[in-house]
Amino acid sequence: MAWLKKLAGAALVLGGVGAAAGWLLSAPVRLDKTALAQLEPGDASRGKRIFYAGGCTSCHAKPGSQGDARLQLVGGLELKTPFGTFVPPNISQDPKDGIGAWSVEDLANAMLKGVSPSGEHFYPAFPYASYARMKPSDIADLYAFLKTLPAVAGKAPANTLAFPFNIRRGIGLWKRLYLSDQPVIAFANGTPDPVMAGRYLVEGPGHCGECHTPRDLAGGTRKGEWLAGAVAAEGSGVVPNITSGKGGIANWSEADIANYLETGFTPNFDSVGGAMVDVQRNIAELTAGDRAAIAAYLKAVPPHPNGYPARKPAAN
Repeated sequence: MAWLKKLAGAALVLGGVGAAAGWLLSAPVRLDKTALAQLEPGDASRGKRIFYAGGCTSCHAKPGSQGDARLQLVGGLELKTPFGTFVPPNISQDPKDGIGAWSVEDLANAMLKGVSPSGEHFYPAFPYASYARMKPSDIADLYAFLKTLPAVAGKAPANTLAFPFNIRRGIGLWKRLYLSDQPVIAFANGTPDPVMAGRYLVEGPGHCGECHTPRDLAGGTRKGEWLAGAVAAEGSGVVPNITSGKGGIANWSEADIANYLETGFTPNFDSVGGAMVDVQRNIAELTAGDRAAIAAYLKAVPPHPNGYPARKPAAN
């Protein structure tokens, strides 16, 4: 029986080593000094552009808000996913219930690294996997703009997640696989400036890939099918293919795309619907040049067939 005791002992040692390694690998990682040094005092007017490009109101305004109420970032929207229900928090300037007490470094660590001021991982329902590609200077500008918005008291409800998704520490391992500040699409030298500007807006603050790209079982985006469309995170619908592949926007011109983003009307005179209504409303706040750059990028990305299963025809 001595061999059995040795085997059990070895298993305990290996288990302990594995647990220690997992704990170290899952630790939150904050920005380094080089990135923090780029957080010079921001400009609120530039930050307003980043605010709308990032779609902050879509998740953090009270559901159903209109007009100026969309700038009261009290949170509360319920995002029901296969992993559980996520509720975006209050990010108003309230120092107790919101982020009014955050420093610009706190905001940068949240958006670029997915780490809270207290050192916890944020869940990637907060799309920092895309925001990670943003420039620290743009975060500083956004911080300056957020400071101009009202403080609204009231905490949003907590997330409702089952085991093991309620263990935040495990997100550190997810980040090891999916969190990167590198562009998704690599373009050759000499690529037109509008395409490159559009890449930044789409892949970074615009976080278009978070909804328009299929995900794997761990919830990471399948970058080999970038923007090919996906099963909606909520409900049974689909998010459309926005590449020029089959089922996508091959027949749309850059002007068609830019016009849609400004007005909400497709080339066939249909109108924007679903969750895209709020997204389009945010993008309409950007400049014509920004919308043209987004359109140029979307026409330049590799085409893919639809990234979601074919929908069954309706029963007679």
